[in-house]
Amino acid sequence: MVKLRLKRCGRKQRAIYRIVAIDVRSRREGRDLRKVGFYDPIKSQTYLNVPAILYFLEKGAQPTGTVHDISKKAEIFK
Repeated sequence: MVKLRLKRCGRKQRAIYRIVAIDVRSRREGRDLRKVGFYDPIKSQTYLNVPAILYFLEKGAQPTGTVHDISKKAEIFK
């Protein structure tokens, strides 16, 4: 099963997150299938590759709670 979830990047005390499509059994920093966006909570910046996200959702990928909230804020689920 594939999930859309956050992958931590950046340095200590200055995290940014990549939004990735990844296998459920992989760890947080594991190998991802595809990068579909990023999220910077400090600067409140978000970039989403909407066609890629919709492709994985159509194929049955489940977003985690945080990714779902970020996507809802960007109005992907209209």
